[in-house]
Amino acid sequence: MAATLKLKGKKTINYYMRVLHRDIGFFIAGLIIVYALSGIVLIYRDTEFLKSETKVEKTLTPNMEPAKVGEALRLKGFAVTKTEGEIISFKEGTYNTATGVAVYTSKDIIYPLNKLISLHKAISKNPTHWFNLIFGVLLLFMAISSFWMFKPENKNFKRGLYFAGAGIVFMIILLLI
Repeated sequence: MAATLKLKGKKTINYYMRVLHRDIGFFIAGLIIVYALSGIVLIYRDTEFLKSETKVEKTLTPNMEPAKVGEALRLKGFAVTKTEGEIISFKEGTYNTATGVAVYTSKDIIYPLNKLISLHKAISKNPTHWFNLIFGVLLLFMAISSFWMFKPENKNFKRGLYFAGAGIVFMIILLLI
């Protein structure tokens, strides 16, 4: 892996990999901190942690089936709790079958964390997916270039291989649980 191939005079591939590893590492350090924080917040997306309530009023088609109301409002776990005349009640609010007006409470992650979280959820149609792609490639480079930090005969290189192997095994075990 860590070749001592000479390039441009006395500089080796190890030298260039170390320089790139250092410079790219400093560049992405800030990105990693922000991305990690938003990832931690995402873990608790099913709780009330860092969420604010917003009252929403939408006009839907009148006389919709209750299941269609949940789909139209895009509410997860939508379930009717009671029906009184023209009013259908559900956990988050109500829907008036005569007027089509739905009034409910939405809980969303606070700004600016909601913007950071959108980076984690970017799909290929979203322009921010390029950030995720480039960030992933840079992280992959950082992992691979770390093997050029020490010469293969160095005990730290062998130690690094053991740690990398342990990380791979740990991830496989975690995925199997």
